[in-house]
Amino acid sequence: MLDGKRILLIVAGGIAAYKTLELTRRLVERGAAVRCVLTAAGAEFVTPFALSALSGDKVYRELFSLTDEHEMGHIQLSRDADLVVVAPATADILAKMAAGLAGDLATTLLLATDKDVLAAPAMNVRMWEHAATRANLATLRERGIGIVGPEEGPMACGEHGWGRMAEPAAILAAIETWFAASGRLGGRSALVTSGPTWEAVDPVRYIGNRSSGKQGHAIAAALARAGARTRLVTGPTHEPDPAGVEIVRVESAREMLKACRAALPSDVAVFAAAVADWRPARKAGHKIKKSSGAPGAIELVENPDVLASVAAAGNLRPALVVGFAAETDDILGNARKKLDRKGCDWILANDVSPGTEVFGGDENSIRMVSGDGVEDWPRLSKEAVAGRLAGRIADWFEARGEAAE
Repeated sequence: MLDGKRILLIVAGGIAAYKTLELTRRLVERGAAVRCVLTAAGAEFVTPFALSALSGDKVYRELFSLTDEHEMGHIQLSRDADLVVVAPATADILAKMAAGLAGDLATTLLLATDKDVLAAPAMNVRMWEHAATRANLATLRERGIGIVGPEEGPMACGEHGWGRMAEPAAILAAIETWFAASGRLGGRSALVTSGPTWEAVDPVRYIGNRSSGKQGHAIAAALARAGARTRLVTGPTHEPDPAGVEIVRVESAREMLKACRAALPSDVAVFAAAVADWRPARKAGHKIKKSSGAPGAIELVENPDVLASVAAAGNLRPALVVGFAAETDDILGNARKKLDRKGCDWILANDVSPGTEVFGGDENSIRMVSGDGVEDWPRLSKEAVAGRLAGRIADWFEARGEAAE
């Protein structure tokens, strides 16, 4: 998959920089051509000689190098790669990427590149949780930057928490899934649902769920990167809009079904939204006041089944319909039942029980269930899950041998 691919690896300053040596070795083993850029801070943790020995190429460090500018130029270096990887992506370089700063070779390349960028964050847990970092990540995701990791665990500073850079194997998997889908869905159309639905009790209150929309939005972004014309129908979420995706915002299950029907025909549909199964039979026309006493039992009625409705849409049914099964017990058994009951082609089952940190988290564990059996995926970032799914979808269409329109 990586044979002949050109990777520009930007190594920033952090203790996790030592992992880039292993990452470089694994990339080269798989046939990739790796060119390394080492920041001044990164050189405090790994040496140019080590990176050069493993990559088999020169290591670039200086923005104002007469030799480098004469031979290649930083603009050409920024565009020569098939993918730019930033590892470790420190809080500092993420902030500079978000702000569009270009004060050294690494940040200048990132601002000048017209290629996809994948970042592997690494920092202290307090820095990872800081509002500035969260805002910067949201900005970068909105621009289409891929994020892999970080992971939870002990840190060099003695603290424990989220912020450890993903292991080389996880970053390698993210790179492979990124390439697996790249451009392969050109000429295809895709429909994706994401987020929760809110079912109104009164003008203020609603029945909802804990879905953040991260997985659905990542899938829409991955399909768009793969070349598909992608429409994202999303319930209320704080996730930034994926780049290159048409957005349709809804609130209730009925609104989501209407928007999905309007998006047909579509080649593929992925239903990642956590649609509320029920809604109040009657919505109060005004806020129910506490002083009026408890409203008593709220009568519920069943919502339309968005996934099953589209899967049974006759001539308008997408060629490939993919659903999600968020379960807390008997994950595989419930997923198989849902596959049969909904009439879809694949079910991506995930465990959302307490402690998994899937709802609202940055990682997911998937069991892909289809008529061909079960495929267990390792725990991956939601971006990596999205990339892998886009690759599987591209594989499916290519196996059918049907040309895209």
